[in-house]
Amino acid sequence: MKKIIITIDGFSSCGKSTLAKQMANELNYVFVDSGAMYRAITLYFLRNHINWEKTEDVVDALKEINLEFQYNDHSGKSDMVLNDENVEVLIRDMLVSEHVSEVAAIKEVREFAVDQQQRMGKRKGLVMDGRDIGTTVFPRAELKIFVTADPAVRVERRFKEMYEKNPSITIEEVKNNLEMRDYIDSNREFSPLRQADDAIVLDNSNLTRDEQLELALEWAQSKISCS
Repeated sequence: MKKIIITIDGFSSCGKSTLAKQMANELNYVFVDSGAMYRAITLYFLRNHINWEKTEDVVDALKEINLEFQYNDHSGKSDMVLNDENVEVLIRDMLVSEHVSEVAAIKEVREFAVDQQQRMGKRKGLVMDGRDIGTTVFPRAELKIFVTADPAVRVERRFKEMYEKNPSITIEEVKNNLEMRDYIDSNREFSPLRQADDAIVLDNSNLTRDEQLELALEWAQSKISCS
């Protein structure tokens, strides 16, 4: 059976990564968390005090960054590794969340990440989530899914996720962060977040994880059988 590329795009906290991981597991495909890549780059910039408003500094910094995913036997998932350091937990910090959209909007950063992502997809059999995967990274992907959800639902989901790591976080902080990220992601000059013309919309506001997975797998099997 031929393998395909599946792209899952959408706003923050719509459950893109969860769905992508589940689909990859069910189909025995490779899962690539593009958001983790941008978070790792942001972490490097913050740690090394890189002024990302200066193109020359950004270009020089990117030369020092090596990103890869390593399978974690304990969690059964792939962790983000930055320059041989497992940073899977560190990249989920609120400070990284506050700046990742700014960093990801930089042309040179996106070109750097997209080049690596496209190399990963040459063998197909891949599920990748992000914001421009179906429009920029893999515009010829066989299945493109655009995930959306009611803003209030997204805030509640993100708050529960962040509260486990930081009990002092407020729901207002989460709401403001999501609104800021939505605006930056949708209005950036280079490769903004938008729904691909041939993407299937999946509104999961009132769906359980199992229900959205079942629906997405039906779409995938249909595409696979036609490939």
